[in-house]
Amino acid sequence: MHVATSYQGQSGLRPTGHGGSILEWAPNLARDAVAFDAPLTEPLRFREAISALHDIVINDLTFTPRDKTAYHAWKSEQAMREQAILQQGIAQGRQEFRERGEAPRELRAEYKEAKRRYWKSRRALDAHLRRENQVLWRQLMPFDPIITVADDVVFFECFSADESSYGCLTVDRDDCFGAAAETNAGTTNVDYSWDLYDGFQALRTYRETRFHIRTAGFHVRTSGRDDVREEKIDVPNGWLRGFMQLQAAMGLPMRRVTVSVAAMYSLLAFMKRHRPRTSPRALRFELADGKPPQLVLEPFEQVFVSNGTTYNGPTDEPVRVWGNRRLLTLARVLPIAHRIDVYLLGTGLPSFWVIHLGNMRLTLGLSGWTANDWTRGSAVQSLMPSSSPADRVVNATIDVLSQRVAASLEDVKQTTLASAQDTAAALNELALRGQVVFDLSAGVFRWRQLLPLALSDRDIGPPHPELAGARQILQQRKVQISRREEAPRGGSIVVGKAEGKPCEVLVNGDGIISKGKCVCGWHLKFGIRNGPCRHLQALRDFLWTKDTGSGSNWYDARLRWSGHR
Repeated sequence: MHVATSYQGQSGLRPTGHGGSILEWAPNLARDAVAFDAPLTEPLRFREAISALHDIVINDLTFTPRDKTAYHAWKSEQAMREQAILQQGIAQGRQEFRERGEAPRELRAEYKEAKRRYWKSRRALDAHLRRENQVLWRQLMPFDPIITVADDVVFFECFSADESSYGCLTVDRDDCFGAAAETNAGTTNVDYSWDLYDGFQALRTYRETRFHIRTAGFHVRTSGRDDVREEKIDVPNGWLRGFMQLQAAMGLPMRRVTVSVAAMYSLLAFMKRHRPRTSPRALRFELADGKPPQLVLEPFEQVFVSNGTTYNGPTDEPVRVWGNRRLLTLARVLPIAHRIDVYLLGTGLPSFWVIHLGNMRLTLGLSGWTANDWTRGSAVQSLMPSSSPADRVVNATIDVLSQRVAASLEDVKQTTLASAQDTAAALNELALRGQVVFDLSAGVFRWRQLLPLALSDRDIGPPHPELAGARQILQQRKVQISRREEAPRGGSIVVGKAEGKPCEVLVNGDGIISKGKCVCGWHLKFGIRNGPCRHLQALRDFLWTKDTGSGSNWYDARLRWSGHR
């Protein structure tokens, strides 16, 4: 998807004549005007929080092979000695090609191999720039961070480089800013340069700092000016799909676990000193109603007890989350943290870590595991409603949120006169379209348009083919269950047929497929590593619909799991 951006100048920290400074942000001139100008009263807290958000942006824990730059440089020097021979061979090959008149089969194979080497080199260049020239690499990022000015808060949103981590810094306007000289609420992209990050490090309490999103560019933008940069960014569909799935996941009922700062310190310190070499590598939450939560780091089986906090909720099998090294991005804000709330969707599902910093909150959203990013259509989609909500409810929800800017689920339900399930489905639909975001700490849905227009299925790309196939099998009623029994460790073992193919699936207590057997080509090739096949999904979804009565009761099922009902 192509997104037009236009920035006047660059964001940065500008000195003023009386010894102070202005933290100036360059908004996207191609969007509606957004303005905010107020003094920053908590510069140190803001400095640490926004720097942690920056660490989330540049975080990339995808596997990178050993750096062999020096070795390749030596090979290049050796290759120069043979350059004359190679040039002679190339000239001879060109002459033979001209005589033949058409490309031989061997040349086509060489072309494919050269194309493969080209894309491999491009990926290597990306990794090299990330290490050696971060200014240039930053310009190749898919999309700029998003800033939203609301009536009560100002919040920043970003996505990590590997598309597996989401960061959101929410700042209270009344407590962190003085009287605003200029305000125009809305959402825009901002130019987030490395000069701006360096400016964050210069924030001090003895110097006045003003937070300024300037709007002059909206009125004086002219063609040919050097300080206006107009670009058309090709935003990957995976980036958009990941952001949309994230917003939808945040609005689902989840279990909240309060973790003490001391326990988080111990966890991060242990992870910093020890790196697991064998599997499993999960962080296990052992929860008992009325007792302190216990965090167990696998495979070391190191237990971290959150003394001083109590978990109140349902007690069943432990909840596991993966990709724990991404939590190290929170180390910088721990000295100013008051408490930490962890929101769990279930085993293998995304988790959200909200760090309370007094009048600021830093939210870190993690996908199920580092390699299984939001773009891969993980098990989050299995928790979404199976059918689209009615247009009447969606339009009524848009009217409520666009006028109030922020509202709880109960407020939206009472205004639209719809049921809780229909209201939740409508909010889920708007989140998937980039128009609504859920504020976990405040418990409200906020009207925030990711792009100037609502996204369609074409913009964010089609669903995973196996997921679409499972829905088609359910619509055609080609699912038969022959046997069902309780699993030894919770969940259900279901045996039956989907589309005439015999299959067997183990569904855990979170509704997620843990193991399965099928005879289709997808399962024989991938198993469940790249997601379960359509037959296993159809068998699981048929069981889910049968247990909940209808597909519209998906929200009630999540409420029961999270302990809200």
